[in-house]
Order: sequence, then structure tokens, then C-alpha cells
Amino acid sequence: MNDKIGIIAGGGQFPLLFAKAARQAGRQVVIVAHEGEAWPDLETVADRFFWVKLGQLGKIIRHFQDEQVEETVLLGTITKTRIFRDVLPDLKGLSLWNKIKSRQDDAILRAVAEALEHEGIRVVESTLYLKHLLFPKGLLSKKKPTAEQMEDVAFGWRTARALGAFDIGQCVVVRDRTVLAVEAIEGTDATIKRGGSLGREKCVVVKVKKPHQDFRFDLPAIGWTTIGSMEEAHCAVLAVETGQALLFDHEAVIKKARETGIVVIGVEEQADGTLAY
Repeated sequence: MNDKIGIIAGGGQFPLLFAKAARQAGRQVVIVAHEGEAWPDLETVADRFFWVKLGQLGKIIRHFQDEQVEETVLLGTITKTRIFRDVLPDLKGLSLWNKIKSRQDDAILRAVAEALEHEGIRVVESTLYLKHLLFPKGLLSKKKPTAEQMEDVAFGWRTARALGAFDIGQCVVVRDRTVLAVEAIEGTDATIKRGGSLGREKCVVVKVKKPHQDFRFDLPAIGWTTIGSMEEAHCAVLAVETGQALLFDHEAVIKKARETGIVVIGVEEQADGTLAY
């Protein structure tokens, strides 16, 4: 295997962070970035760089084969509502799309990964060089959760896990053991705002992995904008599954949580099913 690694890039900072870490590890980085999603400055950290439109799977494969890329990662966000308005698939992308029975996140990404691997391009885990971004266990804020809030965390945890089994989403907003919002195609920030508009200052936000989470793609992610959305919606608690989600903007998240009084905890499920932070 050569020292090249590919990045199939969506939006956000994850592709940029991975590219920098991969280059520090001695890898040559070949980036194929989705137009309208990926950051333009990704080109500055790539040894080779290409733009594609959403759905151009054949073009992605050709770029990687031309560059002799044998390993790749799928990183960053894709605005999911775009699948209803501006996907421009090539023949290989269209063929794959028509074969997918369920067009939820995991089903799409697994199908893409299988197609890439069929062409000799192995998809590796997204945290390969960024294990330090995994969400830590414990209290990140000054304020601790109350017993009542931990009951809501436990309730939300079970609910989110059940939703994840259907590949619907990874986040729920609850209050007094009542579900106010569940994440679907709109994403975490919109879910938080919608739930917060109903439950206001006592809302608890829970974000967990899906059962049988594939670390190659679609890990839950939290960043500064998450806390900003919680502040705007007057939510009280953010509980995230330890080691199974990504934490971006670590210092800014902690600073914002402490300034706003929002409780932020990394939670782990024990062998007996109880939660600990």
C-alpha cells in the first residue's frame, strides 16, 4: 500500500482537521470535495484536490484511481435536503441510488463504501488520526446536572438509541420524560431549536451513537454551534455518549457552557444499563 490517503469531503472542519493530521503522519492527501458543502480552503492542505457535484460517484472513483489512492475516508456534512433538489448523479451514482432500498444515512453511506471497496478503494475509520476528538467522559461545565435532569438523560438515552436502530437520527430533546423533538433530516441544531421552543429552559438534549455504529462515517458530532443553539433555545443540559461522538472546538464549547450555565456531560452506559458521567 502506498502512502496516499483520500478524503471525500463534505462541509465543516472535520475534513480540514483530518487532512492536517494525515499529512503530519506522513501521508499524501488527495481530496475530492463536494461543491456547495466543503470549505474552499481545503485545497491548501491537499497534495491533490478535485471538486465534484453531489452524486458523482463515478467521478470520485476515477480521481482516486488516477491518483492511485487505495484508502479513503468519508468526512464532513452533506445538507440532507439537497437530495430532493440538486443531486446531479453520474451513471455510477445513479445506478447505486436506484439500488438502495432505504435512503437513510447509514444505508446510503454503507452503499457508497461498498461501491468504493469494489473498485479497490478501502474506506477506513474517520477517527484514524483524530482519536483525541472523541467526546470525553465527565463534567465539562461548572454546573452539575440535578437528579431530575439525569432522569431525563436516561429517558432520552433510551429514546435516542431506539431511533438510531431505525437509522432516523442520533439526538432527542426531552423535558420531564416527554419527547419534544427527535432528529431527522434537519440535523442537530434545528432539532435543538425546535425542542427548545416547546420546552424552554428545562430541556435536556441527548446525543448518542446508533446501535452498531460504524466508525467509518456519520459519528455524532458536537461543536460550538451546538452550544449556541442550546443557548438560543434556552436548553439546560447536553448529554453526549463518551467515546462515541466527536467534540469539535473543545475549549470554546467549555467556555460557552460555563458562561451560559448550560450543563455539558460525557456519559457512559455501564454493564448494568445505568449511566455514569
